[in-house]
Amino acid sequence: MAKGAGQKRKTLILARVLLERTDEDHTMTVPELITALEAEGVTAERKSVYDDLEALRGFGLDVQSRKGRAPGWFIGERPFQLPELKLLVDAVQSCKFITRRKSDQLIGKLEGLTSVWQARQLQRQVYVDRRVKTMNESVYYSIDTLHAALAEGRGVRFRYFEYNVRKEKVFRREGAWYAVFPHGLIWDDENYYLVGYDEEKGGVRHYRVDKMAGLEITDRTGKEGGGPGALDVAAYAAKHFGMFSGREGRVRLRCENGLVGVVLDRFGQESVLVPDGRNHFTVTVDAVVSPQFFGWLFGLGDRVELLAPDWAAAAFRAQLDAVGANYGENQKD
Repeated sequence: MAKGAGQKRKTLILARVLLERTDEDHTMTVPELITALEAEGVTAERKSVYDDLEALRGFGLDVQSRKGRAPGWFIGERPFQLPELKLLVDAVQSCKFITRRKSDQLIGKLEGLTSVWQARQLQRQVYVDRRVKTMNESVYYSIDTLHAALAEGRGVRFRYFEYNVRKEKVFRREGAWYAVFPHGLIWDDENYYLVGYDEEKGGVRHYRVDKMAGLEITDRTGKEGGGPGALDVAAYAAKHFGMFSGREGRVRLRCENGLVGVVLDRFGQESVLVPDGRNHFTVTVDAVVSPQFFGWLFGLGDRVELLAPDWAAAAFRAQLDAVGANYGENQKD
């Protein structure tokens, strides 16, 4: 008997059909598989289909069969299980630095990693409709460029901007290029930051990736700034609350015992907690004293006291006085 049409494609089409249309709850019988092949212009006999199923199993595809209720063939194990895909979909939907359009594209690709039946369960609506998303579509590709620069040990250059009240880009340094030797990337408060050595400023700085324009890799190496890995990026991130700049110092706090978890979450499990009476403890940490740091302290209310250094405590009192002045009797209408 002459071979039917499309035999060279038959096994590949069969694999695609199984991956797209079957799972543990949705099987296909051999006659249904033959019909699916014929719809693709491929003729097949039962025996050849069985042979192909065994070939796919030998190749590593988890092709399984079941008798009894809902008998037929299906794909069992996949690279990603449904709960894992649901987690990834939720993360993509919630992620601030990915635009809505790119989020939809990524979720569509994730749906392609499972059957059409399970993909319907991925079309979930996490409650992020009103969540702020970045307006800069290029951030998705900028992150890849920065990783490439880090891997190659090369510098980057970019223009850096803010938005005005009309949501227009306003470039810093009058539109001049920033030349930076990357040390690493930090994901903090749902934003990506590049940490690197700034040639013009002559020191380590950090920059929001979604506020970069025209990012490109340069031919210069990072030797002048120490090169990738020369800076403890994790330690740098721990000191900078919300990536705000400020004066760095060794800060001593007195906290209620109920704040142990809060302190460890912020400064790490290595923090040394010293009991101070029955209900309090003290902790000494390295931090960048910035408005964001003061905001963190204020959020803890009277359960925490900034003991040292004196200049940090004085700056905190000045900050409280300045904010309080906005709500005094003489405040403007």
